[in-house]
Amino acid sequence: MNDRLNQPADAPSCEAGRLDQLCIDTLRTLSIDAVQQANSGHPGTPMGAAPIAYCLWQRFLCYDPNDPEWADRDRFVLSAGHASALLYSLLYLCGVLGTGASYPQPGSLAVALQDLKTFRQAGSRCTGHPEYGWTSGVETTTGPLGQGVATSVGMAMAQAWLAATYNRPGHDIFTHRVFALCSDGDMMEGVSAEAASLAGHLKLSRLCWVYDANRISIEGSTTITFTEDVGARFEAYGWRVVRVADANDLDALTRGMQVFMEALDRPTLVIVQSHIGYGSPNKQDSKQAHGEALGADEVRLTKQFYGFDPDATFAVPAGVQAHFSAGFGQRGASAHQAWNARFTAYRALYPELAAQIDAQQQRQLPPGWDRALPSFAADAKGLATREASGQVLSAIAQQMPWLLGGAADLAPSTKTALTIAGEFEPPTGSDEVGAIDDYAGRNLHFGVREHAMCAIANGLALSKLRPFAASFFIFTDYCRGAIRLSAMMGLPVIYIWTHDSISMGEDGPTHQPVEQLASFRAMPGMVVLRPADANEVVEAWRVVMQLTDRPASLVLSRQALPTLDRSRYASASGVARGAYVLADAQGGKPDVLLLATGSEVALCISAYEQLKGEGILARVISMPSWDLFEGQSAEYRDSVLPPDVEARVSVEAASPLGWERYVGRGGTIIGMRSFGISAPGQVAQVHFGFDVAHVVVAAREQIARHAQKA
Repeated sequence: MNDRLNQPADAPSCEAGRLDQLCIDTLRTLSIDAVQQANSGHPGTPMGAAPIAYCLWQRFLCYDPNDPEWADRDRFVLSAGHASALLYSLLYLCGVLGTGASYPQPGSLAVALQDLKTFRQAGSRCTGHPEYGWTSGVETTTGPLGQGVATSVGMAMAQAWLAATYNRPGHDIFTHRVFALCSDGDMMEGVSAEAASLAGHLKLSRLCWVYDANRISIEGSTTITFTEDVGARFEAYGWRVVRVADANDLDALTRGMQVFMEALDRPTLVIVQSHIGYGSPNKQDSKQAHGEALGADEVRLTKQFYGFDPDATFAVPAGVQAHFSAGFGQRGASAHQAWNARFTAYRALYPELAAQIDAQQQRQLPPGWDRALPSFAADAKGLATREASGQVLSAIAQQMPWLLGGAADLAPSTKTALTIAGEFEPPTGSDEVGAIDDYAGRNLHFGVREHAMCAIANGLALSKLRPFAASFFIFTDYCRGAIRLSAMMGLPVIYIWTHDSISMGEDGPTHQPVEQLASFRAMPGMVVLRPADANEVVEAWRVVMQLTDRPASLVLSRQALPTLDRSRYASASGVARGAYVLADAQGGKPDVLLLATGSEVALCISAYEQLKGEGILARVISMPSWDLFEGQSAEYRDSVLPPDVEARVSVEAASPLGWERYVGRGGTIIGMRSFGISAPGQVAQVHFGFDVAHVVVAAREQIARHAQKA
């Protein structure tokens, strides 16, 4: 039996009704003061949406303020991140405690009053837009509109998967719901449409978006750009749509939310009509109310309208925090206590499953996760690194039950289908052969929705699962916003990008990535690995799986690459250090350095062998990850790239940007300085100079140039 205590309260008494309004108006005035003090921010949406947030938190949200990391808490995502002052005011009034490394003092409030007073200032918990990992109670970083709601779909998918995988009769361990408060801007962004379409298909019944339809954006009324029937669109997606005519009608809001609580077959959109800055005696123009502080005079008039002392700032009337504690706080604490008792009984009955849940929550790998990793014999023909990656992924998935993911309609091409796992789809109740599996499946199908896929992967990771997401490397341009947030939040999402260069051939320049490698290397917190052969793929996965606080991008080839003879060349274990000496000159004193990543490493090996036959001493350096290499000691980096060897050639079928760091101003960079060409892969390679002859000539020229300087 599910004994979560998140049902709404009975009809309020007059005193309770007075406290309800006082709490709502306190949320408003705290938000107004925070924005006014900073002289920066958005006061209008917090003022208009305060009743929505109050109704949701005080009457429905099941969340223990003493443990904001409780695994089965309801999730609240403020997708309208510009209304951050509203969330911070809620966290303060509800007494949510801070947890994690950013709160060294146990028992600290997630948001203290001083943080509200220093809104948008350096060091404050109240950043301009909510930032996950810095402020407890912030479930995901939001700011770019549409990201929050799209991420919430990943959280709802995680809940469905966790429930299907771990719940047992009489032992419901995962029953939480996912709420997102969104705005007109969220609804305009394409990523929200992608995510909503998929959520409707998946029938994620524990997902609720509350749409604050205030009909205002930065440029003015939404009538100038956004006149569609949003409710009809979501009904077409397969959502249940509830309409509330007035955000200030708590009874209507409660009834609307109750419809969601009773929904068992689909996600719910609650459309609430509000007025930005509603309640002020003076109507705000859209720019002032949405994007600027109100100004001292308007703040005074607004506080007078709410019945507050116009000269008091950051005032919290008596009874407000106690009222939140008696509702929101007590409900969440009681539900958490009951959950703890259930989980204790569950652990006794299902110790292996409980151990898996424990490991997930700590982002730990299961024992023996790497016991089945393959090893690849030397093979001149070799195989594509995407093929090797698929084998490694399957081997890890056998040992790690919470590794799951998929591709943007490209699993056959990205080699990311898990043959040992079912499909994540809504249950059909059919026992027929070939029937669609249920939510316990680990193969996620995103459709042609790259942006939503990556935002959903963030939601899965925030729920402590280990997700992977895959597509062609060129299509990362469609999902960069979500990928950037993976890095910003430090989420260990695994990105698998295939068809990594011009060598993918006939599809031509629209499908051949050129600038993507450079841009991913420029992204703080993103670990980029472009392995050179099958055994480097194995070692790259070994690195990736041990990351807990960063995402990684595996950049893989479509075409077969030779599997290097590791008895002749160095071990692929050097991948862990980002770059390593793969083949060296006799005596370890080279005349020239050949640097490369991915498919171009084998090209440099061939050039190395030819140069050796000519009596030229070369060193080949495989550099699968600049990020990891830069993290090594100066001594190690100098041992790989000796400072006294200035003759250097880099080879990579991508933008040359950044290679000057390693070859110096006088080095030669063989790279792409234009878009690609529609031609068979080998023809394209030769056309742009990626062949042995060009590398050998460049090496000779480098030696000659630096010999003259000497």
